[in-house]
Amino acid sequence: MKVLIFGATGMVGQGVLRECLLDPDVSEVLTIGRSATGQSNPKLREIVHADLTDYTAIEPQLTGFDACFFCLGIASAGMSEADYRRITYDIALAAAGTLVRLNPAMVFVYVSGASTDSSEKGRWMWARVKGATENAIMRLPFRASYMFRPGAIQPLHGIRSKTRLYRVIYDLTAPLLPLLQRWLPDSITTTEQIGKAMLKVAREGAPKPILENADINRL
Repeated sequence: MKVLIFGATGMVGQGVLRECLLDPDVSEVLTIGRSATGQSNPKLREIVHADLTDYTAIEPQLTGFDACFFCLGIASAGMSEADYRRITYDIALAAAGTLVRLNPAMVFVYVSGASTDSSEKGRWMWARVKGATENAIMRLPFRASYMFRPGAIQPLHGIRSKTRLYRVIYDLTAPLLPLLQRWLPDSITTTEQIGKAMLKVAREGAPKPILENADINRL
C-alpha cells in the first residue's frame, strides 16, 4: 500500500507517520507539508511545498497512491471565521480535489475533531468550519472517505505537539491520562490508536464514514 500524509510534523501526523513506517503492508509513504519531518526511512519520501492551496507543480508526484491521511490542522483561538475557514477548509479541499482527480480509487481520511458540527449551523465557529470541510470531502467521488473525530489525544512514543499551550496541557495531565482512559474510554485515544485505525480503514473500510473517538479506538 502506498500512502500520502499531509501534516506529518504535527502531533497526530507524527503518530500516523510512525505507524505507517512500522506497518509491513505499507511500501511507500510520501509526506507533504511546509517543513520536513526530519526523519529518515527507506519507505519515506518528502515534499516540502510552500503553497498548500495549489499542487500544480507537484502533480506528477501525487499519482499511484492507495490512501491519503490528511492530518493538517490549526487551533481556532483568536482567529476570525474567514481566516480559519481559509486555512482549514480551503487547504483540505485543494488537496482532496487534486487527489480525487489523480487517484479516484484512493481512500481519503480527514482528521476532524469531537463535536464537529455536520449541520454547519451550530454555535461554535470551529465546529461549523470542520463540519463544512467534512461534508465537502464526503461529496467527492473517492473510493471511500472517512472523517476521524478524536477527542482528547494522548501522544505516545516521544511525540509532542508543536503548539506550546497543548504541550503544557499534556505535560500537566499526563499522570492522569491512564485513569481517565479507564474512566472515559470513549473520550480519549492515542496517537498510536489513530494511526492504526487509519491504516485499518484504508485496508478494510469501516461501517460508517464519520468515526467518533469510540469508533477509532474499536478499530
